Amino acid sequence: MSAADEILASRDFSRLTSLIYAEAGIRIGPEKKTMLEARLKRRLRALGIDSCARYCDYLFSGDDRSEETIRFIDVVTTNKTDFFREPAHFAFLAGRAAPEWLAQWGSSRPMLVWSAGCSTGEEPYTLAMVLSEYGEAHPGFRFGILATDISTAVLARAEAGIYSAENAEPIAAPLRRKYLMRSRDRTSTQVRVAPELRRLVEFRRLNFMDTDYGVAEPADAIFCRNVLIYFDRPTQEKILRRLAECLAPQGYLFVGHAETLHDLRLPLVPVAPALYRRLDGRS
Repeated sequence: MSAADEILASRDFSRLTSLIYAEAGIRIGPEKKTMLEARLKRRLRALGIDSCARYCDYLFSGDDRSEETIRFIDVVTTNKTDFFREPAHFAFLAGRAAPEWLAQWGSSRPMLVWSAGCSTGEEPYTLAMVLSEYGEAHPGFRFGILATDISTAVLARAEAGIYSAENAEPIAAPLRRKYLMRSRDRTSTQVRVAPELRRLVEFRRLNFMDTDYGVAEPADAIFCRNVLIYFDRPTQEKILRRLAECLAPQGYLFVGHAETLHDLRLPLVPVAPALYRRLDGRS
């Protein structure tokens, strides 16, 4: 591919960014044109297409390209996460949210926690570790974790549960020994989440632009952290309203510390930094 082929024409950039906004709700400004070009190269190489212009012709052809649209969104979305990222939230979950829930429900049903925008799986597996530890100390406590993302590529990696030893460093040593497995190949630097922990997490593709999130039972806690920053304010409000409708009354919504719900009309009240609670009833 020549340098000229790699350049994304202004018209095609506009078409692609409009598609990204319509499909995923993510606004990409002109300042990110070089970033989009760089990520687009991966898809061109995979398809054997030799220019950005020809790829756009392929993507926007009259044929049904819904599958290719999913692959394109996979390539352009940003996926950054870590185990035990923003640890105060996990401390709150185990120290307050779970005890409150257990006092109300006991063993009558499992607590449902949703990792919305789970990326490569570090967040839902962290949740599984934290709640497994809480459950060991409190017999009768049960839980389930739903983990969703728009990217099929990162969901596949999350389901596999394979990480580098460096990725696993934020996990405390006792938890690493308990919940991670080393490769039989002692030269390998990879670890894998233990199968008993993987079984606690249900992974599913979900697009925040969908009108129905398909959550059958209200979640008792939703983690949607460092996701909203990629959307404009009107889209943030739509997403948050739908998330609130999926949250049980008095359930908790955890967002990223760079995100705020200030001035948004939502049935949520602040509890702590980047943490909100669902009001009783439905809006």
